Amino acid sequence: MLFEFIATIAAAFGMAGIALIITHLCKLSGRRAPKWLVPLFAAVGIFAFQIHQEYNWYGQQVNKLPEGVEVVKTAESTAWFRPWSYIKPQVLRFIAADTGNTIVQVDNPDIYLINLYLFERRRSAQKVPQVIDCAAPARADYVIPTEDNTLPIKEHVEQTTAWRTLAKDDPLYINVCTDLS
Repeated sequence: MLFEFIATIAAAFGMAGIALIITHLCKLSGRRAPKWLVPLFAAVGIFAFQIHQEYNWYGQQVNKLPEGVEVVKTAESTAWFRPWSYIKPQVLRFIAADTGNTIVQVDNPDIYLINLYLFERRRSAQKVPQVIDCAAPARADYVIPTEDNTLPIKEHVEQTTAWRTLAKDDPLYINVCTDLS
């Protein structure tokens, strides 16, 4: 975020520099450039860079994902204070699944343990372990057992999870249950 701030300031100074060149060219031609030209160009530089970053953030993050981590869901958004987002909505959040490190349960081959990563613009990524039951189909947040837990994994999962139905056309179900089976 610090580098983005520095780049924003650099874009403002760059555009203000262009305005100064225009101002000096106007002086050479015998005209006066308006006094608001430099601040206007600086503001245009700031807005243009920020809009560019908002639209390119998703692609930059996806390119940084390691092998075996796939995007399963994106959330596009629009906002009144970003009127350009009504023309082309921005992806400001997405979920990626670590299908490369999926663990299948020994007792039941229809149950998988997978890590989901929640990405959001200007926030750190969050890791959420999920249990996927391909037979049901359903998903649940996995509660990591404590050290003094004596229950087998199957009973621990049954007692600590709240299952939510998972549609068969959901990208998470497709990536885990159909691609890994």
